[in-house]
Amino acid sequence: MAEPIDEAALKADIQHYLDQARDALVWKLEGLGEYDLRRPLTPTGTNLLGLVKHCAMVDSGYLGGCFGRPFTHPHLPDPESPDYVADNDLWVRADEPTAAIVDLFTRSRAHATATLAELPLSATGTVPWWGERGSSVTLHRLAMHTFFCDLDRHAGQADVVRESIDGAAGLQSGNSNLPDDDDWTAHRAKVEAAARAAE
Repeated sequence: MAEPIDEAALKADIQHYLDQARDALVWKLEGLGEYDLRRPLTPTGTNLLGLVKHCAMVDSGYLGGCFGRPFTHPHLPDPESPDYVADNDLWVRADEPTAAIVDLFTRSRAHATATLAELPLSATGTVPWWGERGSSVTLHRLAMHTFFCDLDRHAGQADVVRESIDGAAGLQSGNSNLPDDDDWTAHRAKVEAAARAAE
C-alpha cells in the first residue's frame, strides 16, 4: 500500500527546484555591463535581462494572478493595457534600470513563493490565456508548469547566452556542475571534428 503524499514535503521539493532555477537565472547577470545584459544574442532577440523580466511575469501570472492574487510593479508589463505589445516582457528598454528589473524579479518571486506556501496544492485557479483548458487548474500543476516549461527552460537559455558573451558557464555560483580540468578548446575541436566527419 502506497504511503500518503506528504504535502509539506512535496511543496518543499517544488519550492527547492523553483528557487534553484530562479537563482541560476539571476546569477547569469553577475559581472556584466548594461550592453551585455540587454543585447540580443539569437535571431529571436534572446537576452539575459529580458529573460529575467519574462520570468518575473511568468511567476506573477501563474503563481499569483491565476489564483486571484494579483501582483503589480512599475516595470511589470500589463497584458490588459492598450499599449501592451506581445514581446514587452522579453526585452528591457534603455530607460529601465537593471536594478528595477532585478527588483521586479525578486518581488514577483516572493509573491509566487507566498502563493505556494499559503494555498494547498489542490487549490484551483484560472489561466485565461489557456482558453477552455485553463478554466480550473491546480496549484500543483501550475507550479510544475512554471518550473519545467518556463523557469528551468529560460535558465538554460541564459546558460547559452551568458557563455556566448564571455565564456562563463555552469549551473550556479560555487557549483559549476562542469569538470574543472577539461580543456574546453580541445573538447570543442573534437566535437567539431565529429560533426564534420558525419556530414
